[in-house]
Amino acid sequence: MSETPIHIAILCNPLAGMGRSIPLAEKVAALLRAGDIPCQSFIDPWPADLTGFTDVWLVGGDGTTHHFINRYPDNAQPLGLVDGGTGNDIHWQLYGNLPIEALIVRILTAEAHPVDLGLCNGERFINGIGIGFEGAVAQDLAGRKKRPGKASYTAAILRRILGYQSRTYRIKADGEALSDRWLMVDVNNGGRNGGGFHVAPQAQPDDGWLDLMTVDAVNPLRRFRYLPVIQKGRHLQLPFVKCRRIRELTVESDAPLLFHMDGEAHTADRLQVSVLPAALRIRY
Repeated sequence: MSETPIHIAILCNPLAGMGRSIPLAEKVAALLRAGDIPCQSFIDPWPADLTGFTDVWLVGGDGTTHHFINRYPDNAQPLGLVDGGTGNDIHWQLYGNLPIEALIVRILTAEAHPVDLGLCNGERFINGIGIGFEGAVAQDLAGRKKRPGKASYTAAILRRILGYQSRTYRIKADGEALSDRWLMVDVNNGGRNGGGFHVAPQAQPDDGWLDLMTVDAVNPLRRFRYLPVIQKGRHLQLPFVKCRRIRELTVESDAPLLFHMDGEAHTADRLQVSVLPAALRIRY
C-alpha cells in the first residue's frame, strides 16, 4: 500500500515574535515548494478544520501552540514546530537550536512522537503553568511587546524581585495535602520557560507526568543570589526547592491566584490541573 502524499498546512501567528513569524512562515513555504512539497499557508484567519492536510506546521512560540491545541482539540495530524515566537521553550526542548533549513529537514524526516499535554481548569497547555511570583511577572508583561529570548522576562523579574510578597497556598497533589507559604508554585510539562529559564530541568513532555516545583518564601537577597542558579537549572538540590512528579493537583489560596499558562497571564480562584498523556503527536 502506498503512503498518502504529504500536504502541509502552515499556520502562522502574525503577532508572534514581534512580527518576525510572518516572513519566517513565508520562507518555510518557499523552501518546501522548492522541494516540490505541497503546502498551504494560513495567517489570519486559520481554517475552520484541517481536513485534507497530512501535517500541520506551527510558526510561532509556546503561545501559538497553546492556541492551536485549544482551538483544534481533536486534531489528529502530526505537528511540526517552527520557532517564530519570543520564548520558543517547548520548541527548544524538542529541536534545540537548528537553523531553518536543518529544522525543515528534521521535521520532514522525523517520526511523529506522542507528547503529553496538561489540563488546567478545562484549558490545555503544552509547556507549563507558574503560580505566584511567575504569575505576577506574567501580569506585568501582559499586553506588552516581548523581545525574543529571555530579555523581557528577565527585566520583568528584576522589577518584581524586591517587592513581591510570597503567599500561602493549599495544594492537593495526587491526593496528598500540602500547605505552606511559597514564592513559586510551578507545574511543568516542559523543562524550560521564559525564553531560557530552566525551571524544571528534569521535566520531559513525553513521560506521562507533570513536574511540580515549589520554592519557599525566601527573602529578596536570596532571590537575587539564586536567580542565575535557577536560570541554569542547577537549583534542584537547594534546601528551599522541592520537586515531585504528579498526575493531578488542585491549588487554592485566600486570594485570587495569579498564574501564567504557557506564558500568558491568568487569574482564578482555584486551579484543577491534570496530565493528558500522549494527547498530541509532534515530529521531532
